[in-house]
Amino acid sequence: MTHHRIVVGLSGGVDSALTAWLLKQQGHEVVGIFMKNWEDDDDSQYCSSNVDFVDAAAVADVIGIEIEHVNFAADYKDRVFAEFLREYQAGRTPNPDVLCNAEIKFKAFLDHAMRLGAEKIATGHYARVRLNPDTQRHELLKGLDASKDQSYFLHRLSQPQLAKTLFPVGELHKTEVRRIADEIGLPNAQKKDSTGICFIGERPFREFLSRYLQTQPGPIKDERGRTIGEHVGLSFYTLGQRQGLGIGGVKAKGAPRGSGDHAPWFVARKDMATNTLVAVQGHDHPWLLSHELVFDDAAWTAGAAPEMTALTAKTRYRQQDAACALQAADTPGPWRLRFDAPQWAVTPGQSAVLYDGEICLGGGVIASSVPQDRPPTSAAPITAKAL
Repeated sequence: MTHHRIVVGLSGGVDSALTAWLLKQQGHEVVGIFMKNWEDDDDSQYCSSNVDFVDAAAVADVIGIEIEHVNFAADYKDRVFAEFLREYQAGRTPNPDVLCNAEIKFKAFLDHAMRLGAEKIATGHYARVRLNPDTQRHELLKGLDASKDQSYFLHRLSQPQLAKTLFPVGELHKTEVRRIADEIGLPNAQKKDSTGICFIGERPFREFLSRYLQTQPGPIKDERGRTIGEHVGLSFYTLGQRQGLGIGGVKAKGAPRGSGDHAPWFVARKDMATNTLVAVQGHDHPWLLSHELVFDDAAWTAGAAPEMTALTAKTRYRQQDAACALQAADTPGPWRLRFDAPQWAVTPGQSAVLYDGEICLGGGVIASSVPQDRPPTSAAPITAKAL
């Protein structure tokens, strides 16, 4: 086995800790780097990288490796957070974890590691990388633990990035990761998994966003155009949202069949031109279901779009793969996905990620979708406006 100098991103969590230990056990020269990506209110109860760094340093001490504290906060603010705010301001719902992986963990961090003389980098993501002997291309694979698979967040990685990346825990299940960590005495073996985005943490999301975006109240209307409430600003809502609408007790005559007068309300549409939020009753209302979507800003792990058209896709994380057909417009241009079964609350700004079995092929940012109450488009050239 060839031994490498490998720089591991140590987050303070158990997954990256075991990643470093496994690589050292294999005889590699391992160096740890702790990435500080957020500075605003970093000492708050919601997001304290100081505690995580202490945990990462304790792990490095037990494993017997060096650790360096690197500040990427400026890069993060410019490349990830600014885009995050722009998307919300435009009424979309971005996925900053996808952008953070593409711009920080596998770009800024990778560049820094290479300057340190690393031949490879490694993180604690639940995914795998495999070199296809026939094509000589690196493939991004799902993690073996289906409940923890993170390939969705990594779908924008390129061939050069994949060639230099290792995901050791992608070969394990989470229960096994914790068991091994416990056996070898890692201090964070039972540390709770982090949730959400670092700069938000578990704090109230609307409260955080209102610090950066201006509120602009407007009407909440039902499918018939009747005003049933008031929203605080379209940026603060996402399609499919049920909580926080303030209309839970409102009845609607002529609600969808089977939903009942007291069925819950869900955000179905956002009209930026009139500053109107549209809500409908019932989880399976036709306005919440789509057979078709358009995505753009595509990134393909193989460096080119897949040749096959019958694939599966996810329109959000923690979703079962759904059978679909991929159709491309003239390059450059948007792409269309048509699903065999309707997809729930397809949300502009989120990522549509395509798979061929366990292979993650890449994807792009959802621009629009066609609700079930409208017929699918023809095979005519795709335009986002048409949808």
